[in-house]
Amino acid sequence: MITHTLTVAYTEASGTSNLPDDDRKLLEEAWHACDSAYAPYSNFHVGASLRLANHIIFNGNNQENAAYPSGICAERVAVFSASALHPGVPIESIAVVAKTEVFNLAVPVTPCGACRQVLAEYETLSGKPIRILLQGNSDKIWIIEGIANLLPLMFHGGELKK
Repeated sequence: MITHTLTVAYTEASGTSNLPDDDRKLLEEAWHACDSAYAPYSNFHVGASLRLANHIIFNGNNQENAAYPSGICAERVAVFSASALHPGVPIESIAVVAKTEVFNLAVPVTPCGACRQVLAEYETLSGKPIRILLQGNSDKIWIIEGIANLLPLMFHGGELKK
């Protein structure tokens, strides 16, 4: 047997003052989307904002449902909206933010496994890494270059082709 070790890389920023203008704008948009999330059951509000290669920004937020599996995450709302209205235009970056009054989010929230796989699909389609910005209730921001740093052993669609 051989043991392999995986490592992931991310940058941590304290506040938005040292971020490029495009990143600051994306985080602001994500916070705006977060404010209108429909989360009456969990009180966990998530907002996502993504920028396409054509510089159009799409926002999404989590949408809960009394039948829990019928809800959808903010990231997928934004990604699927962008893809439906601008098919084939690559995603350059996405900001995901979260807040709750139930507990403190001391570290940024990360996308769930399903959202990570969706981001992996669209990153593979574009052939370029997606820049991922994550923030919670604090000023701490994680900046991740490429989905492989969030989903290092991702499932690739090419594995389905014979």
